[in-house]
Amino acid sequence: MKIVLGLAAISGMLSVILGAFAAHGLKNKLSEPLLNAFQTGVQYQMYHSLALILLVVLYRQIPQALLVYSSGFMLAGIVLFSGSLYLLALTGIKWFGPITPIGGVCFIVGWALLAVSVFKGANFIEGVS
Repeated sequence: MKIVLGLAAISGMLSVILGAFAAHGLKNKLSEPLLNAFQTGVQYQMYHSLALILLVVLYRQIPQALLVYSSGFMLAGIVLFSGSLYLLALTGIKWFGPITPIGGVCFIVGWALLAVSVFKGANFIEGVS
């Protein structure tokens, strides 16, 4: 999970850089819908970078493989969801649009695995191993 923490820090840093780039460098270059798409990618990247840090902290309290899988899905979500929005906004190639929901599903699976792991670790779910 140390690697996840490092990746979360890098991802958080990149989301700040990309957010500043959008606000200052892309503001007059992209249409409003494309700029909004780019900013949505930045927001979701930051949210999930913070979630990854939470997963590392929780893993120290509840060391379960599900938390590792959750972090993997969240990392995949950052790449697929945010990455596809960045590419769509910067290139205008609409082919990147259909990739975004796949990243969204990765985020959902990551959060679901976190929930199951926490309930499992707190013995809320009996008989689940």
